[in-house]
Amino acid sequence: MTPTPVGMRCPECARERTQVRTMRGASGRPRVTTAIIAINVVAFVVATVAGGGIARGVSGDVARNGWLYGPSIADQGEYWRLVTSGFLHGGLLHLAFNMYFIWILGSLLEPALGGWRFLALYVTCLLCGSFGALVVQPDVPTLGASGAAFGLLGAAIVMARTRGIDIWSSGLAPILAINLLITFVVPGIAIGAHIGGALGGFLAGAVVDWGEQRGKAALATAGCLLIGAAAAAASVAVAGGGGLIHGGSSVL
Repeated sequence: MTPTPVGMRCPECARERTQVRTMRGASGRPRVTTAIIAINVVAFVVATVAGGGIARGVSGDVARNGWLYGPSIADQGEYWRLVTSGFLHGGLLHLAFNMYFIWILGSLLEPALGGWRFLALYVTCLLCGSFGALVVQPDVPTLGASGAAFGLLGAAIVMARTRGIDIWSSGLAPILAINLLITFVVPGIAIGAHIGGALGGFLAGAVVDWGEQRGKAALATAGCLLIGAAAAAASVAVAGGGGLIHGGSSVL
């Protein structure tokens, strides 16, 4: 037997190099994260031009045809709004803040999960955010990517804990706490989208991480997408409801 840092091992086992994937340990650039940000930027430019400028971009045809709005989903079957709303923004600052948030979290998660699993996680978080927004305010136009960003943060917290990383000293939990405080204090923010995204991220992140840890990544990815599909179906079901808050407008 050969003494190693992890205990006594046989000579054959001691010669083997075990590949370990940490939150930042996997190789590869966050290409999917970069693509998501690029799509958001292009969508903002197109919506701004169609709306006649940054100040009026949110009221243009692109925004009106893409933002999340329950009656349009329930009465006219415009289901694409569940996704397109997560790629539209109400202003340059709104876009910049969300893209920075997504870049930080995507750079953390995508190298660890791989591009396809990260994409599945992102789409699931986006759909969960849309569901949360429709539960609370189905009759209020809503747009923005922070529902998906909250989901990525929730997934990062789950994966950090399973790897023995302190979520408080790492800053993940404080970031969530601060952003939740802002969600409830600052007016005009889609509370349901943030809460729905975070809860969806916790659940989807746990499923994906379970597969990563047990060598069943494909099964876990399918489970993650199933959560997204369930969120989409539930969104359609509640789109025509009265919601908990009425009137106004909100951004994710």
